[in-house]
Amino acid sequence: MSALTSREIQLASRPQGWPVPANFRLVERPVPELPEGQVLVRNLAMSVDPYMRGRMNDAKSYSTPFALDAALDGGAVGEVVASRSAGRKEGDVVVHGLGWRDYAVLPAEATKKVDPSLAGPTAFLGALGMTGLTAYAGLTRVADFKPGDTVFVSGAAGAVGSLVGQIAKQLGAAHVIGSAGSPEKVAHLLDLGFDGAFNYHEGPARDLLREALGDSAGIDVYFDNVGGEQLEAAIAVMNPFGRVAMCGAISVYNSTEPPAAPTNLATAIGKQLTLRGFLVGSHQDLAGEFAAKMAGWLAAGTVRFDETVVEGLENAPQAFIDLMRGANTGKMVVTLP
Repeated sequence: MSALTSREIQLASRPQGWPVPANFRLVERPVPELPEGQVLVRNLAMSVDPYMRGRMNDAKSYSTPFALDAALDGGAVGEVVASRSAGRKEGDVVVHGLGWRDYAVLPAEATKKVDPSLAGPTAFLGALGMTGLTAYAGLTRVADFKPGDTVFVSGAAGAVGSLVGQIAKQLGAAHVIGSAGSPEKVAHLLDLGFDGAFNYHEGPARDLLREALGDSAGIDVYFDNVGGEQLEAAIAVMNPFGRVAMCGAISVYNSTEPPAAPTNLATAIGKQLTLRGFLVGSHQDLAGEFAAKMAGWLAAGTVRFDETVVEGLENAPQAFIDLMRGANTGKMVVTLP
C-alpha cells in the first residue's frame, strides 16, 4: 500500500475576488500506511459546492478555512479498497468528506455506507445526499412550509434550488417560482414543474418577481440561495408572517465590496417576517425521514435531479470556477475515472 500514490488538489493561494486556476495546484503524494480502524477509499466522484468559496478565505466562519499548500476537502463518494475496520469491507460504497483527491485514508466511522442499487454513485452527493437534505430541511423545518404556501426559490436551477421547488410541489405548494440565469434554465425550471420562473439578468429582480407571481398576492416562503438584490425583492413582496430560509448568498461570495442590498430589511418588522439562516449539519435528525420520501419521489418519477458532470480530478478547479459563474444545471460533480 505504501507504494500507492494519490493525486490531490491543493489551495496554492487565496482568491482575491473571483477564483482563478492559479489558486490551485495538482500534486501527487504517497498514500500512507493504513492505521487500525481506518479505511482506504478510491474516490469515484467528488462534489464542488458554492460554500467552498468562503473556506478559501482566511476568515472566521462556520467552517474551518482551507489551509494553503494542503489538499482541499469536501463531499465524495467512493469504494473501499482496503479496510482495517470490522465495520467496513472491501467493495463497500461510502460517502465521506475527503474529496479533491484520488484516494482517501480516514476512520471507518467517518464514512457512511450507501446502497449503490438505489442510484448511481453521484446521486449520493446530490438528491440522495446532503444536497437533498439541505433542500428538504430548509423548506420543511427552517421555512416552516405549509400546504397552500406560495414559494420563491432563488438559484433554482442549481443543485439545492431545483429540488426545493419540486419538493414544495410534492408537499402541496399553491405556487412555486424560481429564478435562474439564462432563458434555457428558465425553460428547464418550467419543465421540472415550477409554476413560474424568470431570468434575473433581464431586469430588476423585484419587477421580475412580481410579474412571475401573476395572480398570487405575494410569497409566503423564500428559499434564498443568492442573497443581495433577490433577497431584497423577496422581502418586498412577502406576505405578512412570511418565512425566509437563508441557505446561501452566492451573489456576494466573490465580491470585494460590501453588498448593496438588501436595503429594505426594516420592512421585515412591519410584516413580522422570519429570516433564519441554517446549516444542514444541524438537521441530521431529518435524514431518515428525508431519505424515505426522496427515494419514493425518485422511484415514482415525480422528482427529478440534474447533474453537470466534469471528468477528471485535474479539471476540478475549473469545475468549481464554472460553478461560481453559474455554468451548472443541477449538481456539479467531478468524476474520477
